[in-house]
Amino acid sequence: MATGRTRSNRRNQRARKRRADRHKNKKLGVMWILILLAFTGLSVRLVMLTTEEHDEYLKKVLSQQKYDSKTLPFKRGMITDRNGTILAVSEKVYNVVLDCKVMLANEGSTQPTVNALVECFGLDRATIMDYIEAKPNSQYYVLKKHLTYEEVQVFETMESMNENIHGVWFEDEYIRNYPSGTLACDVIGFTGTDNNGTFGLEEYYNDELNGTNGREYGYVNDDSNIERTTVAAVDGYTLQSTIDANIQSIVEKYIVQFNEEHKDYYREGLGSTNTGCIVMDIHSGEILAMASYPNYDLNHPKDLTAYYTQEEINTMIEEETYYETLNQLWRNFCISDTYEPGSTAKAITLATGLETGRIQGNESYECPGYHTVADTTMRCNLRRGHGILDVSGSLEQSCNVAFMKMAESIGESNILEFENIFNLGLKTNIDLVGEPRTDALIYNEESMRSVELATTSFGQGFNVTMIQMISAYSSIINGGYYYEPHMVNKILNSSGDTIENIEPRVLKQTVSATTSQQMLEYLNAVVAEGTGRTARPAGYAIGGKTGTAEKVPRDKTNYVVSFLGHAPANDPQIAIYVVIDEPNEEEQDHAYYATGIVRNILTEVLPYLHITKTEDMTVAEQQEVENVLGPGAYYVVDSETGELVDAVTGEEAEKTDSYLGEGTAQ
Repeated sequence: MATGRTRSNRRNQRARKRRADRHKNKKLGVMWILILLAFTGLSVRLVMLTTEEHDEYLKKVLSQQKYDSKTLPFKRGMITDRNGTILAVSEKVYNVVLDCKVMLANEGSTQPTVNALVECFGLDRATIMDYIEAKPNSQYYVLKKHLTYEEVQVFETMESMNENIHGVWFEDEYIRNYPSGTLACDVIGFTGTDNNGTFGLEEYYNDELNGTNGREYGYVNDDSNIERTTVAAVDGYTLQSTIDANIQSIVEKYIVQFNEEHKDYYREGLGSTNTGCIVMDIHSGEILAMASYPNYDLNHPKDLTAYYTQEEINTMIEEETYYETLNQLWRNFCISDTYEPGSTAKAITLATGLETGRIQGNESYECPGYHTVADTTMRCNLRRGHGILDVSGSLEQSCNVAFMKMAESIGESNILEFENIFNLGLKTNIDLVGEPRTDALIYNEESMRSVELATTSFGQGFNVTMIQMISAYSSIINGGYYYEPHMVNKILNSSGDTIENIEPRVLKQTVSATTSQQMLEYLNAVVAEGTGRTARPAGYAIGGKTGTAEKVPRDKTNYVVSFLGHAPANDPQIAIYVVIDEPNEEEQDHAYYATGIVRNILTEVLPYLHITKTEDMTVAEQQEVENVLGPGAYYVVDSETGELVDAVTGEEAEKTDSYLGEGTAQ
C-alpha cells in the first residue's frame, strides 16, 4: 500500500514538472518574439535613415563637421627692449578655408558662396569653380592666407545675411611681425613658417618663446546638439632684452652712414666688408646695443635686393649659392666672425704685465722703428721709430717695438695663462646663437715661440671675436670683474608676471683693482694724448685703444681697423667697440675710420644716458654737437644736482626750468 502511494506521488511530481516546463517555454518564446520585433523595428529605421532621410542627416552632420575638432594655436611670446619697446610680436591672422563637401551638400549654395568669396577677398572665380569640380569631396581648401580680423568680419556679415552661404570657415594663425624692420636684426633673428626661431634670440630662446597649442573638441549629443570641450592654448613667454632701442638706433644710424658714404668709394661695392659695434654696460655685462652691417629686414629676411640686382640673385639661385649668401647676411658679425684684433690687444698685454709684476710701470723702451726676434725683423707702426717711450707713452703711441719688448719680459707662459683668464679662445656663453669656440685660433704651449710671442703682444697671429674682446676689456677697467655678457634680463609670462630674472653674473676676477686703476689711467691717456684722440666726443673725456691689423696675406692691402673704449674716462659706465673689416678706401690702415663712428655714437648716447659732461667745449665742439643733435641744441641741467638731464633744441629748452645757454658747457 505504501509502495503504491509512493509511485503515485512520483507520477504527480513528473506531471507538475512537465506543466512548469511548458509554461517556461511559452514565456521564453514570447520574449524571443519581442526581441525579434525590436530588432526588426531598428532595422527598418536604419533602412529609412539610409534611404529616405539620408540627405537630411548628411547635411546636418556635414554642417557640424567643422566644429568637431579644432586646433587652437598658441601665441609666440614678444621680444622687447629694456624699456618695453616691442621688437618682435605675433599678430593673429586668419586663413579662409572652403569645405567643398559641406557646400555641395547644401543645395543651391554653390553660387552664393563663391560669389561672396570673390566679392570679399578678390579671389578668382574660375579657379575656385575648377577646384570644386575637380575635388568635390575636399574639405580643406585654403583660398587665402593671413587675412585681418576686419576682412573676416566683412565676410561674416555677408554670411549672416545670406542663408545660402555654406562651407566657409576661418582658421586662426599667428604671424611674426618686427615693427622696426632692420633694427637689431642680428640680435633678434626671425621665425620660419614652422613658428621656430632662426638665429638670434628667436632661436636661442625658442623653447621659452613658443607655447603649446590648444584643442577644441566637439560632438553631437542625444538631442543632436553640439557639445564642446576646450583645452586652451598656452602662450609663449616674453623676453625683455637688455637692448636699449634708442641706443641701438643711434649705433645703426652711424654704421649705415659710414657704409653709405664709402659705398663704391674706392672699389665697387659696400662701404666695408663688415662693420660691427657693441655697447656694453661694464658693471653688469648687459648689451645695450649690438649691430653690424650689412643688415636686413626681419620682416623680409630673404630679400637680397638691397645689395644685389635681380639678375645676380637669379644667378645665385642657378648656381645654388643663394642660401649661402643669405646665411652670410644673417650671421652676427659681432659674435660669429673672427679676426686679428690688432693693437686693441695691447691693453691685454699691458694688463698681464702689470698683474704678473713683470711690468712695474716705471720702465722705458727705445724704439728705432724695428725689432729683431729670432732672425726675424718686425717693423713698428711708425717706421722711423718713436725714440724712447715710457709705459704710458708706449700705449698712447701704440708702439709695436715697446710691446714686443714687454712681452719678452712677461714671458710665454704668463701670456698664455692670461689669454685664458681673459677668456680668449673660449666662448663667452652669451645668450645668442652662433658663437664659435676659437681655441684653435690662438697659440698654445706647443705653437708659441719667440716670434709668436712678439706678434701676440700687438694683436696679430691669433683670432678673436668682438664679444670676447669687449668682455675682456670691460673687466680691465671695471675693477677686474669679468661679467658673462648677456642679452636678456627678464622672462615674463603672457600676463606680464616675471617668471625669471636674469641677474648679472661675475665669472672671475681677471686683474686686481690696483691694476685696473692703473690701466684706466693709461687708456685715458691714449685718447687724451695719443692715437685715440679722434674718438673723443665733444664735452667728454673717454679712454680706449685703437687697433689696426693687416689681414693675411700680409700684402699691405686689406686691414681690420677698430677702436675699443669706455666712457666717461674716470668713472666708466659703458664700453664701446667698433670694428671695420676692409673699409672701402685706397689706404685702409687708419683707425680713425672706427674712431669717427665712435665719436658720433657717443655724442648722442652719453647725453641720452644722462651722463654729465666732463669737459668744457670749444665753439667748434659746440657746433659739432649742434650738427648732430640739431640747430640750437642746449644741455639741460638739473637745478639741484647740476647733472645733465638732456640735450634739447632751443625751443624745447625755453620750456624747462633751468638750462645752460647756447654755446656754453657745464
